[in-house]
Amino acid sequence: MSDIHGLVGAYAIDAVDDIERERFEQHLEDCADCRDEVATLREAGAMLSSLTTTQPPSSVRDRLMADISTVRPLPPPVTSLSQHSEKRRRRWFPAAVAAAAAVAVLGGGAVVLQPWQDQGTQQQVTATARVLQAPDAEEVSAKLDGDAAAKVVRSPKLGQAVLVTKDMPSAPDGKVYQLWLQNTEGRMVPAGLMPDEANQKVLLDGDAASATAAGITVEPDGGSKEPTTNPIALFPFKQSA
Repeated sequence: MSDIHGLVGAYAIDAVDDIERERFEQHLEDCADCRDEVATLREAGAMLSSLTTTQPPSSVRDRLMADISTVRPLPPPVTSLSQHSEKRRRRWFPAAVAAAAAVAVLGGGAVVLQPWQDQGTQQQVTATARVLQAPDAEEVSAKLDGDAAAKVVRSPKLGQAVLVTKDMPSAPDGKVYQLWLQNTEGRMVPAGLMPDEANQKVLLDGDAASATAAGITVEPDGGSKEPTTNPIALFPFKQSA
């Protein structure tokens, strides 16, 4: 890389070779801006790595390593030292976020909020984690056919519930597993469709605080407005006095 400043992101996640490291550390002795950037990236990485974790795609590490040299844009030509410092601070901020995510991925796991996830996925992962870790979380388990098992974790305070499955078999061809919440009138209200995965955590749609139970049925692809089969699993919730 022709601009020594451009090594900030790679240096912060220890993705430089010995020659680059020695060269950049010599540069750090005379460049306060780069020292600040390295410190900020490492602080951000430490903060991100302390969050609830979820596994990213296996290709993420290789992609980050391959693209790290382009994470931090080169600073534009400027006419004064003050302009130079200010523009560099503005331009490296997005890179700081990306490189900090790389620190978290490469240095010991993946973080909940990841730049490769869309906003909807980020919000769902965060909500799922909140329910599973809620102080008032209550679990209801059910045994399914074979080795399959499932449980629903509900937080009445948050008004949400999460289905957790283990060794769940695929739904029959042309069918899908559909989730339901039972309201106080005994009616089953659609609460989402289950992905075709054996082990998963699914955040149920709807108000789980007032629900009396959750259930799983086998429905035609696309789901149904009302259950068309008997539940293969039913999870009755504890009712408050």
